[in-house]
Amino acid sequence: MPRPISATINLGALRHNLAVARRHAPASRVLAVVKANAYGHGLLRVVRALSAADGFALLELEAAVQLREAGCTQRIVMLEGFFDARDLAVLLEHRLDAVVHSGDQLELLRALPSGGKLGVLLKINTGMNRLGFTLADFPAALADLQANPAIGQIMLMTHFANADDERGVAWQMAELRRLAGDISLPRSFANSAAILRYPETHCDWVRPGIMLYGSSPFADQPAAALGLEPAMTLTSEIVAMQQLKRGDTVGYGGMFTADRDMRIGVVACGYADGYPRHAPNGTPVAVDGRHAGTVGRVSMDMLCVDLSPVPQAHIGSRVVLWGEGNPVENVAQAAGTVGYELLCALAPRVPVTESE
Repeated sequence: MPRPISATINLGALRHNLAVARRHAPASRVLAVVKANAYGHGLLRVVRALSAADGFALLELEAAVQLREAGCTQRIVMLEGFFDARDLAVLLEHRLDAVVHSGDQLELLRALPSGGKLGVLLKINTGMNRLGFTLADFPAALADLQANPAIGQIMLMTHFANADDERGVAWQMAELRRLAGDISLPRSFANSAAILRYPETHCDWVRPGIMLYGSSPFADQPAAALGLEPAMTLTSEIVAMQQLKRGDTVGYGGMFTADRDMRIGVVACGYADGYPRHAPNGTPVAVDGRHAGTVGRVSMDMLCVDLSPVPQAHIGSRVVLWGEGNPVENVAQAAGTVGYELLCALAPRVPVTESE
């Protein structure tokens, strides 16, 4: 028999979450972010489910070509742009748009044949300080692109550093208004957090990412309160049980010591499946629909759960590691990380099924 662990991708939840994004930004087109194998959910599966999106954004050139070859006709944007002249040839051949964020890229673009028309998103660094032209360099970069006969549509783009926390977006929006307020070009500014909280950022195109997969971008607001549904549910089963006496320890390094006689369940899931090894005691799981917590250090193939809240649990009891009934952001918060990391880390050895 195969190990009982599996991940289920709910296609209906993906479509529902796209509809939530559209309700928040009804006047904007949607560029669905599907980088990192669609946040671990499966690129082609997600793109099929999100066929109502106006376009898709990702980083991997091979994946973008795969989408075109699979029949995707919507706009496809490369979020890190291109790295050499060979990439540019692929972009033109497959009608892919590119983010332009550096002077080196501008130089490569000057060598493009004028017969090609490459759509570009000119990225402005308004404070993220990762990619993009500084406020001082932006005017010259824009002029360079506008003078290039090989360039098609130009869109302005930035990325918010604090849309999900108290600082918000006002400081970056002020820079954008000062720099590009009178420039008549399409714009794409809003990520998931900005879509949900800052309608002034929506503009022509929005770029939902984590919200499409049913996880909240906010530490202080759960996904359910935002109307989002989890798209991935990772489940396994209890495969063994142990009766501990007070003072017994559990797992490598004895990271948990029983303060009473208790029963624990051994679950077929570990860090080789994508579960975080650093998850502490008490990280939430759901056993037969009841809330419980982990005990001891997560090992490669197994983790242990305190069954005190679930006295009826038995070998074969269903365990939700994250997803429906156990939101991924709760697991991430307990483990000191973000839901993005957990979803993207789903291991190839975990079987994946689809549901509606």
